Formats: sequence, C-alpha cells, structure tokens
Amino acid sequence: MRSASASPGPDDITATARIRDAAVRLFGERGYDRTSVRDIATAAGVSPALVIHHFGSKDGLRDECDRWMLAQLSDKRADALGAQAGATIQQWLAEPEQFRPLVDYLAMMLTDGGEHGRTVFDLLLAETGAMLDASVADGTMRASSDPEARALLVTLHGLAPVILRGHLERALGGDILSSAVLARLTLPSLELYTDGLYSDSTMLDAARAAIDAQNEQL
Repeated sequence: MRSASASPGPDDITATARIRDAAVRLFGERGYDRTSVRDIATAAGVSPALVIHHFGSKDGLRDECDRWMLAQLSDKRADALGAQAGATIQQWLAEPEQFRPLVDYLAMMLTDGGEHGRTVFDLLLAETGAMLDASVADGTMRASSDPEARALLVTLHGLAPVILRGHLERALGGDILSSAVLARLTLPSLELYTDGLYSDSTMLDAARAAIDAQNEQL
C-alpha cells in the first residue's frame, strides 16, 4: 500500500484515474461480480498489482467509483440548475454519449440489491430534497403539502429512465442517449414540471376531500 505521507506524482494520479474510469465502464457494462481486477487492469493498461496498490481491493475500487459517480451527478445537476442552464442543456443534447458510463454504472448500482445501491439512492433522495427546498426558498419552485414525499417522487421520476432503460428505448425506437431521443423527452419533461398536467384543480380537490373524510373517520 502507498505510504500515507507520500504525495502522488502526476503519473500516479493519471494511473488512478485510468483505473477508475475503466472500472466505472466495465462495472456498468458487465456488473460488479462479472468484472475482475484483471479485466480492469487490462482495460486501464496497468498491472493488477497496481490496481490493488492504489485501491487496496476490488471493493475499495468500487467505493472510489461510487464516490466519483456521485460527485459527477452532483456537478451536472448543479450545472443544469445554474445561470447557464440553457447552454448546459444544449451541450448535453449535443454530446449525450458522454453520459453512457454514468447511466450504466448508476443502473448497476440501483439494481444489484446491495448496500451500494441503497446508499446511492438515499444520497440522491437527500440531494433532491435539498435542491427542492432551496428552490422553494428562492421562489423558483412552488411549495408542497408534503416536501419529503415530493422529493421521493421527483427522485423516482429521474431514476426511472435509468432503471427502465430497455423499455423506454423500445417504446421510443432509439437509444436513450441519442440526441434525437433526448431532445424528444426534454420539452415534455420540463412542460410537466413547469405547467403541470391537469388544466384545473378538480382531481386535487377531490383527493383532498377524500383524504380529509378518511382522516375524520380515524
């Protein structure tokens, strides 16, 4: 293992990034259990011993991949909500392939039934809740009768294309990460969030009345 007091040089940092990027891609494509340290080392152009030197174990490498992936998601979400949101969305639509490793890796994490998937879901839920609360506070979003439940629904809506990617691609007749499919989904998604679905409050009023009546019987 590397000494805690040693400062990594440029070559060391480059090798670490290559190993991590190779692991993210292979874990996402094949799954964690079907990817070996040797597979990752070969893809990164290093020895298996160097993988262990940098990360300690295959589990240690996955932990680093998880942290990197979460940081990427946070950064890209911040870009989409910032002052340059229009330019960011345009860039995403022009270069959707850049997201394939992230999408594959996130799908792997969320569907493998392990602690990693639970952790990433909880973190995404917490981050979504914080983003919604901040947006309500600054007036860019409306308040909710149940902020926690709304955060859960928004999180699920965002993750559905990742988990149900095959069904979505079959329905749309194209790769979810193609510019054409992304462009087709962008406006309807934002219309749904911006304008809502119903033209009046009939369904909302009926649901509130039904819930109030049920509560009165308890």
